[in-house]
Amino acid sequence: MKLTLLSRSGREVAEFDIADDATVDDLQAQIQRLSKEKKLKGIKTDLYPARQRLSIPAVEEKAKPVVLTVGKALSAFGLKTGDKLTLKDLGTQIGYQTVFFWEYFGPMVIFPMFLVFRKQIYGADFEPSETQLLATAYWMFHYFKRIVETYTVHSFSHATMPIFNLFRNSGYYWGFAAMVAYFICHPFYTSPPLERVYAGLAAALLMQVCNLTTHINLASLRAPGMKGYQIPRGFGFNFITCANYTFEIYGWFCFNIATQSVMGVVFMCCGAGQMVIWAGQKHARLRKLFDGKDGKEKYPRRFVILPPFI
Repeated sequence: MKLTLLSRSGREVAEFDIADDATVDDLQAQIQRLSKEKKLKGIKTDLYPARQRLSIPAVEEKAKPVVLTVGKALSAFGLKTGDKLTLKDLGTQIGYQTVFFWEYFGPMVIFPMFLVFRKQIYGADFEPSETQLLATAYWMFHYFKRIVETYTVHSFSHATMPIFNLFRNSGYYWGFAAMVAYFICHPFYTSPPLERVYAGLAAALLMQVCNLTTHINLASLRAPGMKGYQIPRGFGFNFITCANYTFEIYGWFCFNIATQSVMGVVFMCCGAGQMVIWAGQKHARLRKLFDGKDGKEKYPRRFVILPPFI
């Protein structure tokens, strides 16, 4: 079949033939070959598959374009000779695992540096308090856990993301690690009573174990043979749509109870705000998908993220 490739502005980029039984993967490979041969008008870069987002333009007003899914046959989208496709260059890509490693490795290393190099940073040498040592150990454990989960638990629907995300995400995590560490490791830092420190960090560790359990639960929904969206169930998910976010937020709440740091609270609130937005979007998507119609299961009534408030 003969297809026409358009830019996002509607300008014709190329016109080419492809087999009727071709897949989206075949189409992406052909587009990459054309880009290398400089046969795509206005495009001079190597458009490898991860950089490509292909969609069928919407015909009706207010309708959304249909994005082509990797692995599916072109015929599954009803494509035929004369049809047009829109190509979006997603930019230079980088692997999810690589991004997650660096955004978590930074905080794990930055926080203890404020104790190791306390004389150079604060201009004074002092003996760190038990609270400062425990807070540093907990912080390092948290991000070490995240790195281990990245390589052993999490699976990703996309292999890559725009490289800009590496700098944006790392800036967020590394910046907050430095700000929280600066005040908690400060020579004038005043610790709460040790009983509260022990209780708060113990509760925070419990929340991390719960968070790990929910991540393992979610990973099982992407196991071989599982198709499409599934309703999460089991530990935490029987009552909360985004139980993994819930335990993450409550874990930082317990950390702040133990450390009594204003910057720690700011960090928790910024992270919680973003997670509330993501949780609301996921909750709405699951309710729409599992609406109880046409034989579909109806999504059960649950808290979105922060019981008993949201």
